[in-house]
Amino acid sequence: MADMEAFRNAVTDWAAGGPGGPAGKLAAELGVAAAVLVEGPSDLAAVETLAARLNRDLAAEGVCVISMGGAMNVGRYVRLLGPPGLGLRLTGLCDEQEHPFYDRALRQAGAAGHEVFVCVKDLEEELIRALGMPGVEEIIKAEGDLVPWQTFIRQPAQRDREPHHRMRRFLGTKKGRKIRYGHLLTQALDLDLLPAPLDALFTTLRDAEGADHGKR
Repeated sequence: MADMEAFRNAVTDWAAGGPGGPAGKLAAELGVAAAVLVEGPSDLAAVETLAARLNRDLAAEGVCVISMGGAMNVGRYVRLLGPPGLGLRLTGLCDEQEHPFYDRALRQAGAAGHEVFVCVKDLEEELIRALGMPGVEEIIKAEGDLVPWQTFIRQPAQRDREPHHRMRRFLGTKKGRKIRYGHLLTQALDLDLLPAPLDALFTTLRDAEGADHGKR
């Protein structure tokens, strides 16, 4: 049976120059109504982890979260999935410096009314601020990364940085670490104190689902 992972893979293949037929067919089969465009796999891990914690079945809601492999690809994905393509309702989650790319892509595709939620610096920094440095260091310790972290912060280039900026840099220093901690940090969040972009994203998805049900 087809699932959202199959749809996500079909969209990725389409964006890489493959045929669009499989993605369109799966969208119809699965009832895909909306796509959340995120920059990379660590953002995808965080959004899907939070959905599980909130008891939200995004697939059942017709929502697919898609990692684009970088914000520079947003124009291509908006053309494929938005008004010029499959006509899905689009939502975005992006880093502060990438916001103009999202805005321009949505505007050029005739989807300027679709919402984008912006993280100050990036999602990792939002998660670190929400948890606080002591909380993040406890997770680092539990994962066996305390020694590498202590080695990292002794580097001359890191000494004058704010602690949360150093942690943000540390999470990106090893392949796969950002993805792993995207899940772990989100798993540790207080659900009553979510970072604003994530809170707004899930509120919008909930409201949109309610509106869609009202039209049926």
